[in-house]
Amino acid sequence: MEKVISRFIRYAKVHTTSDPKSQSFPSTDRQLDFAEQLVAELKEIGMEDVEKDANGYVMATLPSNIEQDCPVVGFVAHMDTSPDFSGDNVNPQIIKYEGGTIQLNEKVALSPEQFPDLLNYVGQEIITTDGTTLLGADDKAGLAEIMTALDYLLENPEVKHGKVRVCFTPDEEIGKGADFFDVERFGAKFAYTLDGGEIGELEYENFNAAMATLTINGRSVHPGAAKNKMINAIEVGTRLMSMLPANERPEFTEKREGFFHCVSFQGAVEKTSVTLIIRDHDMSLFKKRKNVVTQACKFLNDIYGEGTVVLEMVDQYYNMREKVEPVKYVVDLAEEAMHELGISPKIKPIRGGTDGSRLSYMGLPCPNIFAGGHNFHGPYEYVPTKSMIKAVEVVIRICEKVVKLGDAS
Repeated sequence: MEKVISRFIRYAKVHTTSDPKSQSFPSTDRQLDFAEQLVAELKEIGMEDVEKDANGYVMATLPSNIEQDCPVVGFVAHMDTSPDFSGDNVNPQIIKYEGGTIQLNEKVALSPEQFPDLLNYVGQEIITTDGTTLLGADDKAGLAEIMTALDYLLENPEVKHGKVRVCFTPDEEIGKGADFFDVERFGAKFAYTLDGGEIGELEYENFNAAMATLTINGRSVHPGAAKNKMINAIEVGTRLMSMLPANERPEFTEKREGFFHCVSFQGAVEKTSVTLIIRDHDMSLFKKRKNVVTQACKFLNDIYGEGTVVLEMVDQYYNMREKVEPVKYVVDLAEEAMHELGISPKIKPIRGGTDGSRLSYMGLPCPNIFAGGHNFHGPYEYVPTKSMIKAVEVVIRICEKVVKLGDAS
């Protein structure tokens, strides 16, 4: 089980950040390089049918070691790290946490005042950044946990299991992780992503998600002669933002509360661009949120002239609950596995999305299991080593429990 720690540190040091501006798939060649490393490792531990396709997806098979039939279960994790913060030259540090503030470097500190969950791990080892990069536990902890579970099952054939399929995906962090996922080729009846946070997380509900890109066309006139002539695109963009509910932004919402979030605002008088993401767990509220943006754009065009605000809005993914609830036994299976291992399941909606949300709509029911990390996408990211070990145990226990399903599922 301790192999998961060294594996994770080795993976974390590999630069695999995805690029939202890239037109290629995967978005960065470095993900393909990492995929090759994972292919070599899967072959080394004894996996079968190991392959990397042209799009960078890595798939492999753990053959069944039982005679009876049972469903094929899959496990999925993503190879890329978030472009929100630097993922180059990651320097993981193992620290025995005894409470208080951890000084990551001269400028950056990990404090329980800011991050109270730290206090849950007093007396445990945690892996942190050095304060200059993200850590990459999202989702290299998941990668390491799946790989270690496979390694364990191959080394311990007395642990009975059916056929297991695994897939490591690119570009999840930029919303494209399932774009070219071949569900039929994967061949699992259901699967689990290991892409969750703290120990015990088990999720089968996520946001409905849309992205709105607004291009605001202004009219630049010398300010000394601008009266009744100038249209300041910056001012129009600011006015649009003021029309969205101020208390329905990420920093003011939690649990099942949706939000509007401005992720980019680039402005000049002549042209301004605004990018919003829109999120809600409830489909009817999600549609209402999209309509708020549409009507705000219409209102501004009525004032400033048609074509002042050009809106492009696309749905990104939907709440997987609709697809997973009809086969709720896949959630129950993971919950039972956690209970048997002394882990208290934390079943809650994801305030985000995973590959599993899209895969569920592609015909592969795919709840999400904890990978153990905290504070993803920034220098305050950390992961307790015990949580990673427990995630490995959960994967193994699920594989054991699938055997008992037989054909009943």
